[in-house]
Amino acid sequence: MRALSYSGYRFPRDIIQRAVWMYLRFTLSFRDVEELLAERGIIVTYESIRRWVLTFGPAIARELRARRPKPHTRWHLDEVFVRIGGRQMYLWRAVDAEGEVLDVLVQPKRDRRAAQKLMRKLLKKQGMAPDVWVTDKCPAYGAALREMKLSRAPHVQRKRANNRAESSHVPVRRRERKLQGFKSRGSAQLFLSLHAAAYNTFTVPRHLVSARTHRLF
Repeated sequence: MRALSYSGYRFPRDIIQRAVWMYLRFTLSFRDVEELLAERGIIVTYESIRRWVLTFGPAIARELRARRPKPHTRWHLDEVFVRIGGRQMYLWRAVDAEGEVLDVLVQPKRDRRAAQKLMRKLLKKQGMAPDVWVTDKCPAYGAALREMKLSRAPHVQRKRANNRAESSHVPVRRRERKLQGFKSRGSAQLFLSLHAAAYNTFTVPRHLVSARTHRLF
């Protein structure tokens, strides 16, 4: 993977990466990050921080995703509506049994085709299929699994079985309020993918470590 180049920027790499990390990791606005850096004697405008996130965020997110271990084989899928530019859209999300975000996808509809698009993207990115699919009772999931011939793996739709995915929406809802809503579908998709990569960095996959190591982490 090509190394990131920070040549031509007035600030060094560590400061740029710290600003991007603070924005993606915590519920902060660009102006909040500007003030936190100013408190440390680093004078930079919020507009510069915005450009750093757009320029370096996708490459940093790719590097973080490449370092992650294989996910748990129990996948939870869920969808929630979001209002983008005054229009109702749907945020489709997939997480594993450990709470790690596998993928997010903003789509205009909540139907079989939308569910299939999420599943295809998941299978391509992860390079594997889960042992168990867990969803809510939306009929689109079952129809998509049957059409894609993925129904060999159990499909769980019990009440409260999908709490893992539903809880994963909470940090995004907080960021949505902080951002005063998403302005466009493209900007929402970009931010959510970057946010997921940063969020996963602080998720310890318990199925891959011992209890003692997990406590240490």
